[in-house]
This record gives sequence, structure tokens and C-alpha cells, in this order.
Amino acid sequence: MISRRLMLKHSAGLLAAGGLTPVLGSSAFAQSSSVDVEELMVAGPMGEKTLGEANAPVTVIEYASMTCGHCANFHNNTYKPFKEKYVDNGQVLFIFREFPLDPVAMAVAMLARCAPEGTYFEVVDAFFERQREWAGAENVVAELQKMALQLGFTQETFKECLTNQEVLDGVNWVRKRAAEEFQVASTPTFFINGSRQTGSLTIEQMDAVIEPLL
Repeated sequence: MISRRLMLKHSAGLLAAGGLTPVLGSSAFAQSSSVDVEELMVAGPMGEKTLGEANAPVTVIEYASMTCGHCANFHNNTYKPFKEKYVDNGQVLFIFREFPLDPVAMAVAMLARCAPEGTYFEVVDAFFERQREWAGAENVVAELQKMALQLGFTQETFKECLTNQEVLDGVNWVRKRAAEEFQVASTPTFFINGSRQTGSLTIEQMDAVIEPLL
């Protein structure tokens, strides 16, 4: 079993090397000028995690941290009706991108990337649903491993994932580019056809932005 010391030492050191600095989650609903959509659509070194039709008229990109309470609020309350209303019927392409705020969020992001084929969003959903259980645990690594074992990992694959330099570098690449190129500074941050929206959006707030684009 990987120790808390080993995981945090590994993650924290490499995160520092990758330029990770703390940022705050945001609950406000705000909008700013659009970004270069062509640049925004460049995928990271590990590819995109998407749901919906590639040729949908609207693309929603979310940058989120797995330890962010506002991100959990969005995923536990707005995400399901949003997915049912827009993604499942082909109107929206949804892209989820990792923007870890701390080493624990990085660890969970890495686990999602290492998850068995086709289960990425299942893993993300499970960790958001149970965020209060593991994020504030005294032995967070033990809680992460417990959940990982329930989601198809073994003790070996859990440890291998959290010490995988390629996966960590890939997540860091996405986060660094988001901060430097698109000025992402809080989570969750959404780009809806290039228009920035920040905070834990309600379905009504998403409707207000998406509906005029359809």
C-alpha cells in the first residue's frame, strides 16, 4: 500500500516543478470575454475526455478540481440535468479537463486517467459524489485507495498510477496551459463556445447561455 508520505511527496514535488500554484474555487456566476476557440480546442498530451457528439453545435469545456466543493456542487446537482437535456440529445459536446488545486486533487485526477477503459466519467462522478468522505479524511490516501478498489483498481495499479510520471505530466500540461493561455484562475471554469463562465452554474444559468447558441 502506498503511504501518504510517498504519494504527497511525489505529487507535491512534481507539481511544484510543473508550476502549480494554489487557486480558489469560486461560487460566483460570471462571464468575461471569449478566448481563441481554435487554441482552446487543442487537446492535451493524453487526449480529451468527452461526452456527446463531436459535431454538436455547442461545446462546453469544464476545468475542474476534484477537491473543489463548488465543482462537486455542480456535478452533484447541475451536471445530470445538463447532460440529459443537452449532451444526450446531441446538442452539446462536453469536454472535462483537469485543473487540480492541490496534490490530493492531482492524485484523484490521475486515478481517473488510469481508470479501466471506458470508466473515466464513472470515476469522476463517484469521487465528486463522495468528496466529503475522502477529501477531509485523516488518512486520505487510504480513503482514495478504498474507493479505487471499488472502481476497478488493484493495490498494484493504484500505486502504479500515483507514481506514473507520464500521467502526472499530462495533467499538469492541461492545467498549466489553462492558467497561462486562457487565464483560468478558479474552479469550476466553463467555456461555452469559447465564452468563459465561472462558478457552480445552475441549470437555469446554463440554459441562458446555451439556448441562444442552438
